[in-house]
Amino acid sequence: MTSSPVDPLILERSRRRIFLALFTALAVALHTLEALLPSPAPWFRFGFANIFTVTALFLYGAGAAWGVMLGRVAVGSLVLGNLFSPGFLLSLSGGVFATALMTISRALFGVRIGPVGVSVLGAAGHATGQIFVAWLVLVRHDGLWRLFPFFLLVSLVTGVLNGWGADALTGMLRRHRAFSERLRKDEG
Repeated sequence: MTSSPVDPLILERSRRRIFLALFTALAVALHTLEALLPSPAPWFRFGFANIFTVTALFLYGAGAAWGVMLGRVAVGSLVLGNLFSPGFLLSLSGGVFATALMTISRALFGVRIGPVGVSVLGAAGHATGQIFVAWLVLVRHDGLWRLFPFFLLVSLVTGVLNGWGADALTGMLRRHRAFSERLRKDEG
């Protein structure tokens, strides 16, 4: 048996950690940038950081998606100075609902659902989670639920846009040498 100067398993684990750290850092940057931009409505964001959560889900699985989402919410809230504020609570609840729907749909439907479908479900879950927690904890008024159809409509549009972004990023990364080698081993 010959030994390799680089253990392939150690190399694969290192690449995974590096890419997931990069996804989390980029998601935090987008999350922070989006929070600094003017917003047409309270709690309204396009959620471009979710592109990296969806990409992590498709490249590495459910655990990676949860890690990217939780890292984005925690570090993003630290950067913005709103850790444990109502905004943090809404971001976390939306992220938990979204990631739960995305990982469950991916587990149930496998290759029959792509990044766009997963992203749309995630966006709808995010809107649902935020409205539910806002009603439960912040604003106990039934009028809040009148905003829900608007948020769902916007989440459909942003979910499609983010899904296209995640699909493009996933496709590009799968052509990268770090992923193409792993995919050849998985197929062979």
